[in-house]
Amino acid sequence: MQAFDLVIQSTSENEDLNAALKQSLLLDQLDDEATPQDILAASQADYERLIGALYSEGYFGPGITIQIDGREAASIPPISPPTAIRTVVVRVTAGPRYRFGAASIAPVARGTELPDGFATNEVARTPVLRDTVDVAIERWRELGRAKAEVAGQEITARHPDRRLDARITLDTGPKLDFGDLVISGNEDVRTSRIRDIAGLPTGETFSPEELDRVTTRLRRTGTFRVVALSEADEIGPGNTLDINAQIIEEKPRRLEFGAEISTQEGISVSSAWMHRNLLGGAERLRFEFEIEGIGGDTGGEDFRFLTRFDRPATFNEDTDFYALTELERLDEVNFNSRQASVEMGIRRYASARREYTLGVGITTAETEDAFGNQSYTIFTVPMSATFDYRDNRLSATEGYYAQANLTPFLSIDGTDDGLRAYLDGRAYTSTGPDDRLTFAVRAQLGALSGPTVENAPSDFLFYSGGGGTVRGQDYQSLGIELPDDELIGGRSFLGLSGEIRARTGDNLSVVGFYDAGYVGPENFPDGSSGEWHSGAGIGLRYDTGIGPVRLDVGVPVSGPDDNTGFEIYIGIGQAF
Repeated sequence: MQAFDLVIQSTSENEDLNAALKQSLLLDQLDDEATPQDILAASQADYERLIGALYSEGYFGPGITIQIDGREAASIPPISPPTAIRTVVVRVTAGPRYRFGAASIAPVARGTELPDGFATNEVARTPVLRDTVDVAIERWRELGRAKAEVAGQEITARHPDRRLDARITLDTGPKLDFGDLVISGNEDVRTSRIRDIAGLPTGETFSPEELDRVTTRLRRTGTFRVVALSEADEIGPGNTLDINAQIIEEKPRRLEFGAEISTQEGISVSSAWMHRNLLGGAERLRFEFEIEGIGGDTGGEDFRFLTRFDRPATFNEDTDFYALTELERLDEVNFNSRQASVEMGIRRYASARREYTLGVGITTAETEDAFGNQSYTIFTVPMSATFDYRDNRLSATEGYYAQANLTPFLSIDGTDDGLRAYLDGRAYTSTGPDDRLTFAVRAQLGALSGPTVENAPSDFLFYSGGGGTVRGQDYQSLGIELPDDELIGGRSFLGLSGEIRARTGDNLSVVGFYDAGYVGPENFPDGSSGEWHSGAGIGLRYDTGIGPVRLDVGVPVSGPDDNTGFEIYIGIGQAF
């Protein structure tokens, strides 16, 4: 083991090229623990690496020497390296930069957008050649020519003219249809169910996009740890192409635990048990238990127990069936509720980023609030639409997210017919060096039509204040104040939040935020019939690799409440 001096000399004044040359060197990556054998091996490998870096930037007539204590590295036998190495000198003569002379690729499918750099007089970079071939072949594959490939290429460097001629010929192959899905590796999940879930359109024209959909369908079940699709080597009868699916299943059972703490909501703990393959068809059975508000200022402890069954690909490959039962007790600041509900429905995956749900259910509850005790039973038709175009679900920096929940309900007993609506929209954009500054905004809207405030289910009404709405304000501190100073929820709600997130290091970010909330008695928020309040604060985020740990400190800014303290919120993931 020894240290050695590395000297890099280049005749080029192109700083980007010199940086690329240095980055390509294995020699530059060795540490003091390197042996003479390591140094010699790296030196001999670096000839090819340097040539690759030069070709990538359009230099096709370079000169390269790598000398180890005055001896050319290429001439030293690997089996008898020097016993000691003091200095390695790398000299690169880049020479002139070449440009494309002839630049052609054929045949090219209609609609193919070749790289702009693949044209006469453009700098002749080898990555441009690779990208051109990849784009042309991928376009043919999109049109069903799955076996398109390079049939021939003529790459000629004309050194006197400093030109590189590139003529590439493609063999598109025949147009192919999907054949069978050939499944291997599954143990407990039935092969027939895997085919149903995958939904490979056998007999239809081959499409790489459809292969991506098949992979997504299998992975989103949560039943498979590995899903690897590959195309058969040989074309089948009738110009069909079988698809091989290599499957590795997850362990069938999973146990989860979670916890969250804030100075206001107190401690929340949760656990869940799930079976990923209950009946051999990737069906999921999940039991969840959650306790919230332990030691907090949000009333008492809330309890929730949920049992849920999901069956993927029930009606077609993109529509799942679900059924659930839920028992819940809410001990809130302004009301208490005990309820039981059953529900079943479907979840439709319109794309990887859009999904819809539609269900039917029955809920029965007993509540207590400022108006006294109430019992009700309702028939519900819950429905939702979700659009998730964020670049990262736990810590988004670009894109948007929108979810709409609509629940029409018919009274069986104890209340009136009506409709409850809730919308949640979020948008993100980043700027600055390396996009270190992120602006995030959120808007929430709630509306309840049908029952009056006095007759509405207490848990259908809206409040504002706390970590999910206005940080810095007391939990559910904003509602509708009655003449006797009692507080009740409103039929309308509007929440607005903004954050500026600044990355100060690889893992640490500083956040400033401002939240505002509105609650009113009207069935759709008008911004003036009710009351507003707001809060602001600062926070820290530490990126753990799987999501940020969040610490927020908020204070009240405005509103009818006389709270002048501060609140602390700790959790996993961004606030929104």
